[in-house]
Amino acid sequence: MTLEQLRIFIAVAEREHVTNAARDLNLTQSATSAAIAALEARYATKLFDRVGRRIVLTDAGRLFLPEAKAVLARASAAEEVLADLADMARGSLKIAASQTVANYWLPPLLQQYRSRFPGIRLQVEIGNTEGVQQSVCDHSADLGFVEGEIEDGSLVITPVADDELVLVVPRNHAWARKAPKSPDEFRASPWVLREPGSGTRSILEAELKRMGVTSEELEIVLELPSNEAVRAAVEAGAGATLISRIVVEGSLKAGRLALVDAAMPRRRFLALSHRERHPTRALTAFMNLVRNQDA
Repeated sequence: MTLEQLRIFIAVAEREHVTNAARDLNLTQSATSAAIAALEARYATKLFDRVGRRIVLTDAGRLFLPEAKAVLARASAAEEVLADLADMARGSLKIAASQTVANYWLPPLLQQYRSRFPGIRLQVEIGNTEGVQQSVCDHSADLGFVEGEIEDGSLVITPVADDELVLVVPRNHAWARKAPKSPDEFRASPWVLREPGSGTRSILEAELKRMGVTSEELEIVLELPSNEAVRAAVEAGAGATLISRIVVEGSLKAGRLALVDAAMPRRRFLALSHRERHPTRALTAFMNLVRNQDA
């Protein structure tokens, strides 16, 4: 078994298509098929079944996939340790970040880092808080940034910034004139929320629970996968939402949204790294930049 075979297996498994995997890996279809066939023959185990024009993982393939990813992650970490000796002349840094962080807070830091260390290749993956946490835990990301609170003994968790959360509504919403006071008022409004697993949604649900309102009692009219989609839906009149002020600052100034006069909890942006992973110079340099951003 070679690392190249593992790389090909993972690509085919993720795309469920040999041709697409071959194209993305810059390989021929025959070379890609041969690598999979060699793995299956070497261990007398079928890894894929053909279903129509797609191929899907067998039970054995599903069990093998996380192990293959873990081996590649460890090989990548070993390579980074050696590259680290080149005094930041080359290397890579894989960052996973939740949406508010990735779209609004992180880009200036990425640009500063790129200017200082042009030899380091930056890769950024965007997901929700749960997905970012998982990426750092399974070593597919060197560093993660999320909103809200995380509890995980395998991770080093470092607060790096504060974020103001605000309750916003369409301009014609009743709360634009008078803020809600009772639990029944919170139950009565339609809501536009991010998907389960989002840090912002978790904070809203915890705050409403403190007031005696469960998430099951909310009239959730839309669940959307991005902050921008939530903002646009609220501007269009769909309902209320809790969202980071940096996402809606422009809309508030332009009068497209109304700010509700209700105290909402602040939250922290957190950096996540794995306790068992070697902190490369590339990672350490990025964290130093984050810590000194207001200096």
